[in-house]
Amino acid sequence: MRSRTLALAAASGAALLCAVALPATAQPATAPAGRSADASGRSAAGPVGAADLLAKVQTCAQISHGKYRTDPKVEATVPVCGRNGAVYWQADLDVDCDGQATTACNRATDPWFQPDTRFHQSNDKPLSAERVSYVVVPNAGPLWNYSASGIKGGGVVAVVYGSRVEYAVVGDTGPSGVIGEASYATAKALGMDPSPKTGGAESGVTYILFQNSRAEPIESHEEAVTLGQDLAQRFVAAD
Repeated sequence: MRSRTLALAAASGAALLCAVALPATAQPATAPAGRSADASGRSAAGPVGAADLLAKVQTCAQISHGKYRTDPKVEATVPVCGRNGAVYWQADLDVDCDGQATTACNRATDPWFQPDTRFHQSNDKPLSAERVSYVVVPNAGPLWNYSASGIKGGGVVAVVYGSRVEYAVVGDTGPSGVIGEASYATAKALGMDPSPKTGGAESGVTYILFQNSRAEPIESHEEAVTLGQDLAQRFVAAD
């Protein structure tokens, strides 16, 4: 997590008004189908739409001891909320390129680049921000302790932006008082400019973290999507 000026006010407004093709990793908004279970016990229903998820997070039972800033120098306005086996918040999205150095993520493309992530792949290498959809959570501090809420490395996250849902994992940690950051791959899947310098979104991003979940291996997007769709079905179906 780092402070930056997003040069996309006009671009983000236009993006919300224009229809664009969905990347293969993002889930379009669709009405949930009737649920049935496969042999693994997971839901066999279709993907939950963005509107269905957002309808469940319109109110906030705050679990954080105060509110977070979206950047170090702005007012603290973002609470962490809890409901139906998930914790969630609504914030901006700063693009994180930390982890393995790749063509899109390196010291030349990202002035804030760090060659490591808090949580590692199954081969103990850092995650690749270019290839792995991951979310950054604040380090434990006086406002909130993510691990005490059942959030762990590899935990599954539904990231919602406009009509898109991208299933990601908890992959990195940031400053204890700042919130709202996800990987290059997450931003790209949500239709944003994924540049760590100018990309992301200034607002309108919802992060829903499913408690006590874990995609294994952490770098498997297929596993994050499969598990995420099932957890999202349970989340929207709960009272």
